[in-house]
Amino acid sequence: MSDFDKLGLAPALMTALANAGFTQPTPIQLQAIPLALEGHDLMGLAQTGTGKTLAFGLPLIDHLMAEPSRPLPKSVKALILAPTRELVTQIADSLHVLAKGTRINVSTVVGGKSIGKQMIMLARGTDILVATPGRLIDLLDRRAVDLGTVRHLVLDEADQMLDMGFIHALRKIAPRLGTPRQTMLFSATMPKQMEELAGTYLTNPKRVQVSPPGKAADKITQSVHFIAKGEKPGKLREILSADLSALTLVFSRTKHGAEKLMKGLVADGYNAASIHGNKSQGQRDRAIKAFRDGEITVLVATDVAARGIDIPGVAYVINYDLPEVPENYVHRIGRTARAGREGEAIAFCCGEEIDQLKQIQKLMKIEIPVASGFMPAALKREGNEPRGQQQQRRQPRQGNGASGAPAKGRRPRRRAA
Repeated sequence: MSDFDKLGLAPALMTALANAGFTQPTPIQLQAIPLALEGHDLMGLAQTGTGKTLAFGLPLIDHLMAEPSRPLPKSVKALILAPTRELVTQIADSLHVLAKGTRINVSTVVGGKSIGKQMIMLARGTDILVATPGRLIDLLDRRAVDLGTVRHLVLDEADQMLDMGFIHALRKIAPRLGTPRQTMLFSATMPKQMEELAGTYLTNPKRVQVSPPGKAADKITQSVHFIAKGEKPGKLREILSADLSALTLVFSRTKHGAEKLMKGLVADGYNAASIHGNKSQGQRDRAIKAFRDGEITVLVATDVAARGIDIPGVAYVINYDLPEVPENYVHRIGRTARAGREGEAIAFCCGEEIDQLKQIQKLMKIEIPVASGFMPAALKREGNEPRGQQQQRRQPRQGNGASGAPAKGRRPRRRAA
């Protein structure tokens, strides 16, 4: 028997969960699903990778299954807004699994895809629409969709939507939504603006929180290399060469930097690809699929991928450049240690990034263990040994077998000199 049985979900959803191999709800699901089924507005706070999609997706589909009518042309019953194309796709894929065997249809609209095809799809009406705010506004301006029938609104990764400036888009979309409606807001962090956002769009919300904002998953082992900027390329190759078959996600601060880094790795024989804002949606989708399937083992990305990649097999996250926004560090490293697995997050910190690291450690309330180099005095705790250094350090990464040779069938990579 599944623990999902205790949550009061419809039998069709229980069947879908069983077929998909879900048996034990996560803490955020245990808290959020009963409240959402009762119709409450909800504010859910949980670190990335804890199962937020099912926390709102299951009660959403349960509510829609109880409605006998099909959506009218151009109409939408439930709207889910997410900040990136990758996250929209990830959410929709999860909802398709849950809705299998029901009459509920799930559609997506994102930039970078044919708006004409999206208009044709919306003309038929949809039960659940998962969208990025920008493309949705384009479709509203063309009168391709009517949101007056929306009775369920979900804002996923709402803090990142604020960071990316989507608050103006929300102000345009909200007046067009139907009322009364249930609104659920999910986020990994809780900046001050989030309270204001909740006060604007939620009515007497129930709050569920399973981990403090800014806290990384418990099974992520973190470390930092204090290193000169010019030494980063060599250190990256040294780390990658130590575990040739592992899926490794490398974060760069800029689109140009990500593309340059990826091309350098490919030139050195590494199986690498990149995703960033200058890539088309098709290119991004193909790169993520190849990474998920293990056809490439190194994916270089900007923060566009920080919350849009849900690949349980990611073993390592390398912060080649530290992010300007400290919360993004938490989102980045949350791409590993997913679905109960262990993972490792490695950061490079040069002299000009000391302040970013300081802000990251302040947010997370830890001091990240030092893997190499010397911790600057500005980062040390006065009168205390750094908490991070009290932790047992993880052993160096090992290759595949005693020789460290690449896995069979993989292209050999040249080690850095």
